Amino acid sequence: MQPTAPAFIFMLTNQDRTVADAGARLEDALAAGVQDIGFKDVGLPLAALTALARRIRAAGATAYLEVVSLDAASERRSAEAALELQVDVLMGGTRPEVVLPVIAGRGISYAPFAGRVVGHPSRLDGSLEEIVADAARLAALDGVTGLDLLAYRFAGDADRLVREVCAAVAKPVFIAGSIDSPARIATVIGAGAAGFTVGTAALDGLFPASSPGLAGQLAAIRRSLDEAVARR
Repeated sequence: MQPTAPAFIFMLTNQDRTVADAGARLEDALAAGVQDIGFKDVGLPLAALTALARRIRAAGATAYLEVVSLDAASERRSAEAALELQVDVLMGGTRPEVVLPVIAGRGISYAPFAGRVVGHPSRLDGSLEEIVADAARLAALDGVTGLDLLAYRFAGDADRLVREVCAAVAKPVFIAGSIDSPARIATVIGAGAAGFTVGTAALDGLFPASSPGLAGQLAAIRRSLDEAVARR
């Protein structure tokens, strides 16, 4: 699951839901050369998500499904959906004991959320020390290939949390949620994160860009990533 360079994963989501015009936004992302594209398991029916995953794979890109299930039964259904959708990477969720038996031997990478994730849109609760300890616990599990960290949904020192989790585990750490500035991209890349997701911020036009629209946002994010890699 460890990419050769940090991954920018464009999420077809706003406020933790797959957007209604995800198909059109997907074409924009593919036209911009984005190679890592994901969506949530809420917001669109399964048939529409299947079409998104099929199109991502057909374009030679990597497909990610991020789980926002709030109970064990729905998390199991999400894991089963990931197999049906044939995504490459299943991210999120908080119950590896439920998910791992479902995906075992199916060739899908799995990066659950570290820490106590609550609500929707999701936030990360608990102390920094508790989250780091949970990250280490999860990373030690067979079948867990990486971690999903909602660092900027944490009420404490998010930058420190990124650094400490990345230092505490040997498996790839992906920073998800509220990456909305070049400064945050620089922090997560400097800490050694394997990648990060951006959805809402790009769709809402929050990055400083030299051209309007989603294409300008994606170019700005890619430029911020390249600059962060060059500095680390």
